[in-house]
Amino acid sequence: TVETMETTSMPADDQRTPILRLDNVTKRFGGLTAVNQVSLQIYPGEVVALGGDNGAGKSTLIKMISGVYKPDDGHIFLEDREITMTSPMEARSLGIETIYQDLALCENLDASVNIFLGREPSRRLLGIFKQVDRGKMLSESQSVLNRLDIRIPNLKRPIREMSGGQRQAVAIARAVYWNARLVIMDEPTAALGVPEQRKVHELVRTLKQQNVPVIIISHNMQDIFASADRIIVMRRGLKVGDVLAKDIDGDWLVGLMVGAGEA
Repeated sequence: TVETMETTSMPADDQRTPILRLDNVTKRFGGLTAVNQVSLQIYPGEVVALGGDNGAGKSTLIKMISGVYKPDDGHIFLEDREITMTSPMEARSLGIETIYQDLALCENLDASVNIFLGREPSRRLLGIFKQVDRGKMLSESQSVLNRLDIRIPNLKRPIREMSGGQRQAVAIARAVYWNARLVIMDEPTAALGVPEQRKVHELVRTLKQQNVPVIIISHNMQDIFASADRIIVMRRGLKVGDVLAKDIDGDWLVGLMVGAGEA
């Protein structure tokens, strides 16, 4: 029998403030309760995998954290300050960056334009006219890519000419450049080959080293165990597990996700 299981992610005497805290967050759609009184904490430099079968409530939970949905009940805190978000842009302004599976990149534009999209720096031409500062965008983009140990030859190439791993790297670089306090990654290695999957795992570790916490939503067990310090499991809208990754194996995790052995 697989039972609901929780362990603390930090020692009991750890006095650090979580970057993100959810207290009894609930979201309903008509008569359906998609997320039911979920509480969790995400600490600095921690990689947390969010697991669960389709329909478990993972996406709805993430959309509340990233400003797409407003909770019907409960509270969301960012570094101990309660926040109420009305849009994804508001979440981004607070430092919550979400990298969706489609990456939300403009295929016809280059890496530097994508990193600054909607927040382009400008300079004055002849002291009068404002002009987008392409030189600054390129140099700043190269700088943040260097920080992440990412090598992309010719940053002026359109995104559509880049590999899946390079695109993922650009999306992560965008989050880091804008001083993300929390990065959420939705199925980060979907449709990537094995070498590119490894690169994504390396990028997650780099974020961790820079004390930026990461939430990964993934169906891929290799993703989860390669990157996560802790795993939060959802089933039918409930949080049914909060465990250290080193304490469990894949079979146990799958059993918890699907409710194997329940009466």
